[in-house]
Amino acid sequence: MQTDIFAITPPFTQLNTPYPATAYIKGFLNTKNIACTQADLGIEVILELFSKKGLQNIFKVDLKPKSDNAKRIWALKDEYLKTIDSVIGFLQGQNPTLALQICGDDFLPQAARFNQLEELDWAFGAMGAQDKAKHLATLYLEDISDFIVECVDENFGFSRYAERLGRSANTFDELYQALQQAPSYIDQMLISILKEKIETIQPKLFLISVPFPGNLYSAFRCAQWVKANYPEIKISMGGGFPNTELRSLSDSRVFEFFDFITLDDGELPIELLIQNIGGTIPAEMQTYKRTFLLENGIVTYKNDSFRKDYKQADVGTPDYSGLLLNQYISVIEIVNPMHRMWSDGRWNKLTMAHGCYWGKCTFCDISLDYIKVYEPVQAKQIVDRIEDLCAKTGQNGFHFVDEAAPPALMREVALEILRRQLAVTWWTNIRFEKSFTQDLCLLLKASGCIAVSGGLEVASDRLLKLIDKGVTVEQVAKVTRNFTEAGIMVHAYLMYGYPTQTIQETVDSLEMVRQLFEMGILQSGFWHQFAMTAHSPVGMYPEKFGVVKETETIGTFANNDINYTDRTGIDHNKFSYGLRKSLFNFMHGICFDYQLQDWFDFKIPRTTIPANFIERALNDDNQFNTKPTAKIVWIGGKPSSEYFTKTKKGNSWEMATLTFHDKKQSFSIQTNKAEGVWLTSILDKLHVSKEKVYSFADIKADFETEMENFELFWYSKPINTLREFGLLTL
Repeated sequence: MQTDIFAITPPFTQLNTPYPATAYIKGFLNTKNIACTQADLGIEVILELFSKKGLQNIFKVDLKPKSDNAKRIWALKDEYLKTIDSVIGFLQGQNPTLALQICGDDFLPQAARFNQLEELDWAFGAMGAQDKAKHLATLYLEDISDFIVECVDENFGFSRYAERLGRSANTFDELYQALQQAPSYIDQMLISILKEKIETIQPKLFLISVPFPGNLYSAFRCAQWVKANYPEIKISMGGGFPNTELRSLSDSRVFEFFDFITLDDGELPIELLIQNIGGTIPAEMQTYKRTFLLENGIVTYKNDSFRKDYKQADVGTPDYSGLLLNQYISVIEIVNPMHRMWSDGRWNKLTMAHGCYWGKCTFCDISLDYIKVYEPVQAKQIVDRIEDLCAKTGQNGFHFVDEAAPPALMREVALEILRRQLAVTWWTNIRFEKSFTQDLCLLLKASGCIAVSGGLEVASDRLLKLIDKGVTVEQVAKVTRNFTEAGIMVHAYLMYGYPTQTIQETVDSLEMVRQLFEMGILQSGFWHQFAMTAHSPVGMYPEKFGVVKETETIGTFANNDINYTDRTGIDHNKFSYGLRKSLFNFMHGICFDYQLQDWFDFKIPRTTIPANFIERALNDDNQFNTKPTAKIVWIGGKPSSEYFTKTKKGNSWEMATLTFHDKKQSFSIQTNKAEGVWLTSILDKLHVSKEKVYSFADIKADFETEMENFELFWYSKPINTLREFGLLTL
């Protein structure tokens, strides 16, 4: 199919779901009636490589396995050839019955990756055969991957390729040199797939999205081949990597491969490129938006268009058509529950709001537009996009890729999902802020939210203040409790080595994390070592944070990660193994009774955190009075009513029994008749399916037209029972 625009994600990102950048651009171009073809070359290369034919070709290469592991795989090559196609089919969800074979222990050939199998009972004791089989199949693929790295292409990696060459390469020299070498085996496979597509599509503009350092090398390889064979095709790079790393680009050699590099939101820059290369606008009248190009041999940054970027309401719904949605493979690499969600299952990616509504964290690139420019999308439009994507992809799983989803917007989206009676599954990234009450978490769960991830970062109130996170450890504990009790999984991003962090604070952070897991209010976590970036407040004003930049020179290629020295002089690297090992055990619900010292092979100070700090924080929960403006919503069903007369000591009065049925059980409450009649009527009005939303003040006024003492009724036992079953105060 011939179209003027061809957009790709080069190898490699995720195996289970497409990276959404090209789908976002295609969705936008649809609103302009501009045809665009897209491809995820990563999954296409993986499927060609991990097939019977692909492995036969690898085993035909003149290989010289050196390690015992590679020799073992080579000796078992017939077993790999026999099983590979059926394993890939299983991971694509095509033949689930194979799980029983895979779990049987004599179906898959096993090499070094299977040495970690003793952990499997922990991880999959409570899980079914499908999950265990997915994990075993993933180890099998990783064995083959190890063989490829040793014998065929040292740069290979499932979700990254030649990543080392893209990681903060201040100069272009090493990458440029690598591109002068003959294409590797994987490069040749990539180029043959690309060649077929370029010949079919014959685009005028070739867009390459580079989200991560691990996509950079293959992006250049793709551009290099197109430039050599189709010099008339214009090539542009955009995406997360150039947005953060290439903002001060000055090496003209980059433009031997690319004609343009665009920064930040791609919609308007790409629309202007399409107009400029269309031949209808004279060169002297052409304008650009945030675009690098070469003029008279010099790298020039052009941002001379007066047009404003498109509002989020006008960028269209992401369009995944053309991507091989039913051929992605679900893997379970490690037993971290949140990382598992990243790699298992197909997720439609959407955004609730552009940028971050908080936008203050000092370690974050808050000076860049993708975080700085905050613009939410209306809830109705978000749910329109959800419905549109469900219909077009046949998938009802959504990952909202927000920097931090705003609680008020999450509430409106959840209400709209419930109003439309949609069955969807979704998860997102949040800030652990006090807006996430027990009732809001119950509403989110009812709408299909299954997990949230958020930054606890350094679990120390002094450092959280320095980070300007706007939360305290105590507050995080309450919020994670609210999510957990609602049945929503919580993953915490954890950080160590933040500027001025002392050894005592690292130990105390670990104790906080231990208690959060022991209380069962955190299910998943991951420790990251602090990295200083050029566009964060720490990178821009290091003197405020007690660190000194090692170099002030700006490179000619990538500039983001900054080497620095912390005045404390502490070697934070040495904590890495102990922090991760302890977390691995805590996630399995064990070793809470170990001394913190047991995780480290060097002396650490005792923690200063009381052993019951988190427990005390959770018990110290004030029951606030309901705000008059709070929204009251009923997500339960319609009750059946029975009225009867109660007599006691010669006095009679009429009573009501209201019987409710929720998905798990039936229950009844009793009130006097007048209250029962009013309650039946008001629950109907408060039902989530109704467009109008009532406040606490509205229903109090409604009650008091006929009866008195509303507060007494509102905090009574029958209403408290309803609260457990879906009467929410938001």
